[in-house]
Amino acid sequence: MRTIHKRIEPASLTQYRKGVHATYDGYPDKDTLREFLVAEQRGLCCYCMGRIRASREEMKIAHWHSRSRHPDEQLEYRNLLGACKGNEHKPRREQHCDTRQADRDISRNPADPLHRVDQLIRYRGDGRIESDDAGFDKELNEILNLNFAFLVNKRKAVLTAFQEALGKRGRSPRKKLERWLLEWNGDSVSGELPEFCQVVVYWLRKRLSRRS
Repeated sequence: MRTIHKRIEPASLTQYRKGVHATYDGYPDKDTLREFLVAEQRGLCCYCMGRIRASREEMKIAHWHSRSRHPDEQLEYRNLLGACKGNEHKPRREQHCDTRQADRDISRNPADPLHRVDQLIRYRGDGRIESDDAGFDKELNEILNLNFAFLVNKRKAVLTAFQEALGKRGRSPRKKLERWLLEWNGDSVSGELPEFCQVVVYWLRKRLSRRS
């Protein structure tokens, strides 16, 4: 999970929300909404950071605060996120992200910079994630199921591939590590980011902190 920097919302959403009795189900331009969400999230799921595409078949429009509990927020752009399908239609134990979350709320919104989600999560070498915030850690596991084996293996594979490539270059100077951090964190590149990029970002930050 990484902090999402929300941009300007679709004009069609702004206009529709002004109407009387406007609801999320009634909003007709969800195709445009998907495109906006995928673009600002750099092609990554808001929760697991797997790849998403701007189509109904390849992503979901998630509500950080559920529509059932927070109907007044159902069309608020800050409450809308792009999520992967999360093993939709599979047994609950295999579901993750928004599919697993359903109508339950979590305490941190990845689209709120004040919630600092990327600072609250640690990435272990085996691909698991955890947080020192006990409540948030419980949500990561029980509500979002982000330590589901498939996701753990994906994160571990991304980190291992990066470390192996790094090892072949020998000891890298600090400037190179800083450049890679900017790339993997999306600060020096545009467009899509690599899947599960935050695991490498976390590792690079730790590596750099040891050299300070």
